Amino acid sequence: MVRTEISLFLKNVPGELGKLATLLAEEKINIDALTIQDASAYVQELFKARGKSLKRIASAASYNSMRKDSARYALIRMLADDTDRAVDLLSQNDYLFDIMPVIAVHLENNPGELARMASKFGEEGVNINYVYGSVSAPDEKCLFVFSPEDIDLASKIFKE
Repeated sequence: MVRTEISLFLKNVPGELGKLATLLAEEKINIDALTIQDASAYVQELFKARGKSLKRIASAASYNSMRKDSARYALIRMLADDTDRAVDLLSQNDYLFDIMPVIAVHLENNPGELARMASKFGEEGVNINYVYGSVSAPDEKCLFVFSPEDIDLASKIFKE
């Protein structure tokens, strides 16, 4: 199923994730899935992409500066149970964020399920940019979030 992922940057300091989670919780907005990474890795990928495409998005000096600055931030990607309300709330509280469509799939919590899904993407010629997942108990289904290069093709393949 296609869902909307929210990506945002938080300061990489104690308490920031707690503030975000509290803000959402106070409005009864549940976080269905979440991943956090050091934002410097994200900036490094931009730098690598610049080298591959030979298109200069910014100067090398700017990238070096961004890499230093980005270590002070974390990149959060999440699915909320009420995306529209979450986006409104983030806007009202001056968070810098972006939204994009992703494929969210509930999988059985068994060995090989991720392999089956990832292989299906590959067989259909769809590249996966990143993936993250969550499960609440061993006997419950897992929620996996896939960010494919071609969301239109992926959404046709993985209707749920």
